[in-house]
Amino acid sequence: MNGRKLLAGAAVLAVAGACVSSAVRDETPAPQPIVDYGPVRLVAFDSCDHALTELRNAMAPYVTAYGLGGRPRILAMEDANSAGVAPKAMPDATSAATPPAQQQDHSTTNVHEQGVDEPDIVKTDGKRVVSVADGKLRVIDVASRSITGTVDLGQRYANQLLVSGDRALVVAQNSGPITEKVVPDRQFAPEYGTELILVDLKALKQIGSLRTDGSYLDARQVGGTARVVVRSQPRLPWVYPDMTTNEAGSLRRNREILQSEPITSWLPRYELDQNGAKSSGSLVDCANVSHPAVHSATSMLTVLTFELSGQLGTGQAVSIMADGDTVYGTDRSLYIADDHHLLPELPGKPTVSRPVTTAIHQFDISQAGPPKHVASGEVNGSLLNQYSLSEHDGVLRVATTTGTAAPCCWRMPGDVVPQQQQQQPSESFVTTLRRNGTELTKEGQTGGLGKGERIYSVRFIGKMGYVVTFRQTDPLYTLDLSDPKQPKVTGELKITGFSAYLHPAGDGKLIGVGQEATDQGRVTGTQVSLFDVSNPAAPQRLAQYHLPDSNSEAQFDPHAFLFWPPDGTLVIPVARYRTTYEVSSLVLRVDGNQIEETGRIVEPSSQNYGGARRTVVIGDQLWSISQSGVQVNARSGLAQQAWLPF
Repeated sequence: MNGRKLLAGAAVLAVAGACVSSAVRDETPAPQPIVDYGPVRLVAFDSCDHALTELRNAMAPYVTAYGLGGRPRILAMEDANSAGVAPKAMPDATSAATPPAQQQDHSTTNVHEQGVDEPDIVKTDGKRVVSVADGKLRVIDVASRSITGTVDLGQRYANQLLVSGDRALVVAQNSGPITEKVVPDRQFAPEYGTELILVDLKALKQIGSLRTDGSYLDARQVGGTARVVVRSQPRLPWVYPDMTTNEAGSLRRNREILQSEPITSWLPRYELDQNGAKSSGSLVDCANVSHPAVHSATSMLTVLTFELSGQLGTGQAVSIMADGDTVYGTDRSLYIADDHHLLPELPGKPTVSRPVTTAIHQFDISQAGPPKHVASGEVNGSLLNQYSLSEHDGVLRVATTTGTAAPCCWRMPGDVVPQQQQQQPSESFVTTLRRNGTELTKEGQTGGLGKGERIYSVRFIGKMGYVVTFRQTDPLYTLDLSDPKQPKVTGELKITGFSAYLHPAGDGKLIGVGQEATDQGRVTGTQVSLFDVSNPAAPQRLAQYHLPDSNSEAQFDPHAFLFWPPDGTLVIPVARYRTTYEVSSLVLRVDGNQIEETGRIVEPSSQNYGGARRTVVIGDQLWSISQSGVQVNARSGLAQQAWLPF
């Protein structure tokens, strides 16, 4: 889920005591911010001196007695997994995100695009299972059903990994501040970063670690190449009004600080440990930083590239002076979406007003080495998650909602949509973009989806699109995108509740996972729906399974969703509270036009610390992985065959 985007430079709330004299304020006018609502373009700084001048000028209008913004702010730590919801694709009119399941004897991570892996808490190649939990990486042999190796990751909060051959890249978030080697009295807000650990799965040891500033955003892997995106913020030692300094003095000092800080205060730092050889410094060179015409110099996105078969290194960093919270990738392109357009508050003035828009930056990753920026564009509104983006035949399809706050994708049973939110004049659009030189230009657009509602899920499959909006009922819209210049809505199905994740099921069918709701919009528990979308003009719901008073992680993290087409097995984790809190893996079967419950997998009660979060198919077994262990069950009948406690 996305956290609040507050500026680290203004993270400390200083309380000015009553003893501070009411001195005359500093009336020196702040520079005016650059205002340019033209096409989004990225350009590189031509030198470090040029970069420093531009960064100081861009930030200057927002400097106050409290750092950045018009009033004191308190630091809110962001949820580093803000990429949020990430579903997958499949065969025929449903292009397969993983190779057709019939050709393999095990499932893989549920991902968005075929051939593009995404980080998760577990990976398997059918012969071994690799997981990260409670600070340890474990390797489990499938044949012997035994844990064959453990790598202690220490106190790091490691919760995602990518695997290529005998190498694993582990992502640890909020791994602690990087040591700041500066003059005394230089105080910063607490700053937590990202650590990447390269593990040799044969030798069962760490062979490299890279720590860097900022929060982890997301990552993608194509073949043996992983690309990791992190978000960092400048480290300026702002002062604040206190018992000895009033606001006017604090403002003057902060303006002086801005003009005296070196370029390194904006560039993310790193600490590299490679088989005991340690180094540190600035992660990115000024020449590898690009920027749009309009920015506030308060946030930077950095893409790191790693060949997992080699040494870890520093990632051949490429950076953008921008904010962002959505990453989407194909086998040839990486897209980063920046919808941060709420600039820091201008001192003494209302927040800069402009329509909410999302800037999208496209990078070419078809060649070895770091990505190359090739185009940028902008659309109205905000994205839900990476599934709001889809590239097909050179066209990028984008689903956005205007007129609402940042979308969310689920509510707990019993929650009611607030009336104030219901009255917001929202509307959703699907826009098609095509690269034209260095710009992503609009080819076409269709709107009017869910007026007064917002998007809860999106799925693009081939030349079709499916959008779910929700307020009190759930319209499922079908869209014909075969002509990118004239995308059009072809059908609509209104039902109660909503689907927070849509998954192609082949043969013109679609699976939805979300919440059932009353006619008034009160959610009542997890629902799994089977839709017939073979006739785009008349979508139908063929079947529905409802589990009252429950919710599922698959609603906001599609990595938790498993669908195995050969026999229709569908598994999601569910949590349910009645007299006690019940956690289990719900096993369903999609059979023709029906959804039937097969049973539930529950961990041994003595070991249950929250239940399984992922289930994978290996041969004729279901392997369920949690923080406390791995359970193996027969796919047919669900008889328990093994329990491997961690």
